[in-house]
Amino acid sequence: MENSLFKKVKKAIDYWYIPLLVGILFVGIGIWSFITPLAAYLTLALIFSISFLGSGIFEIIFALSNRKKIDNWGWTLASGILGLVVGILLISNPLISITILPLYVGFVILFRSIMALVIAFDLKSYSVPDWGNLLALGILGIIFSFILLWNPIFAGLSLVYWTAFAFIAIGVFYIYFSFKLKKIHDIPERLHDLEDKINS
Repeated sequence: MENSLFKKVKKAIDYWYIPLLVGILFVGIGIWSFITPLAAYLTLALIFSISFLGSGIFEIIFALSNRKKIDNWGWTLASGILGLVVGILLISNPLISITILPLYVGFVILFRSIMALVIAFDLKSYSVPDWGNLLALGILGIIFSFILLWNPIFAGLSLVYWTAFAFIAIGVFYIYFSFKLKKIHDIPERLHDLEDKINS
């Protein structure tokens, strides 16, 4: 009977780079928010809307492509659908108030951060090193989301800065997670090369 760990290792993760793209998108939005804190709030709302829309589409593709290969893929799918719905809502309501947008952002970041905790423990079950770093980033995202939800009526720049912190934290998580997925993706190829060397 084949070792269960070996079976897990042989399940290569397709499209590992999609979380990388999502992470870069979120980090980019966070950095942009820091660089241009005085930008018109409608512009910021539009950028957030597009980022939710884009990341939602990427996550839906990733979840459906790997539904037979990763545990708890439904969480990723649900996160993608939520991001897509929020993006559509924000785009269809360009005059959304400064009070409502932080609530949208806070709830979505809270959901993504909880999903990050689930992913971290999944990686732990696959014996992926440094899973604790991913867990810490997820917890950081939860803290930022609670700050946004607890007091959404931050004065001007405070809102931008806290939201930027939250986006960067979640973005770093996705980038880190994508490289962990790449390591899992590359293992079967290494094992195949090792098997060829042993046979030869």
